[in-house]
Amino acid sequence: MFMLGNAPISWCSKKQEVVALSSCEAEYISTAFGASQVLWLGMLLEELNIKCSNVMKLRIDNKSAIDLAKHPIAHGRSKHIKVKYHFLRDQVNKNKLALEHCRTEEQFANMLTKALKPKRLEEMKNKIGMHKLIDLN
Repeated sequence: MFMLGNAPISWCSKKQEVVALSSCEAEYISTAFGASQVLWLGMLLEELNIKCSNVMKLRIDNKSAIDLAKHPIAHGRSKHIKVKYHFLRDQVNKNKLALEHCRTEEQFANMLTKALKPKRLEEMKNKIGMHKLIDLN
């Protein structure tokens, strides 16, 4: 979910096209996809003459995926990850993206990908400013 200020402006939820061998790899692949989306949104905002900071932040709830993106040390646990996903590492190294850890409980995207208890879902919806326009009951 992508936010501009405190408002969601874009979101996407889809099934991954590859089978990940670890949660770190799954998060890294998802973050690489998110990186391409956030860079596209940055270019769109630039075309609309909307100024934003040079470094956009991606909030990720997996510290291992952040470490993998920041430290390009190839080891047995990550050598199988396809090169195309290392686009994320390249963007971090060029200071075009900053990766920031956020707790799973604070991850807005979870309302798109996980079954949440009704109370938790309402809390998350309120945090992004999502409200009912009319009551259908």
